[in-house]
Amino acid sequence: MATLLFESDQATEKRLQDFANTLSEKDRRRFAAIEATQRGYGGIGYIAGVIGCSAKTIERGIAELDQLADDPAAGRVRRPGAGRKKRSTPNPQKKKT
Repeated sequence: MATLLFESDQATEKRLQDFANTLSEKDRRRFAAIEATQRGYGGIGYIAGVIGCSAKTIERGIAELDQLADDPAAGRVRRPGAGRKKRSTPNPQKKKT
């Protein structure tokens, strides 16, 4: 039988969920990592269950927090070069009107 290491306060969990839903993917991952590390042993599993993300996502967030000074995407939502590539030539089959 597993024991609960954290007090289950429904209002606090609801606030965590609501706040996490307003964040970008990167910020949500880092927020979950901070919350999990503050709770100590078992915090990753607890926060993953509350927020609705995987434990691997939180572990990735923890790794990102450790490398925060060298963040290539600081101040950005995506890394440089991420996203859809620009079309280099116009579509020859598209008719101009």
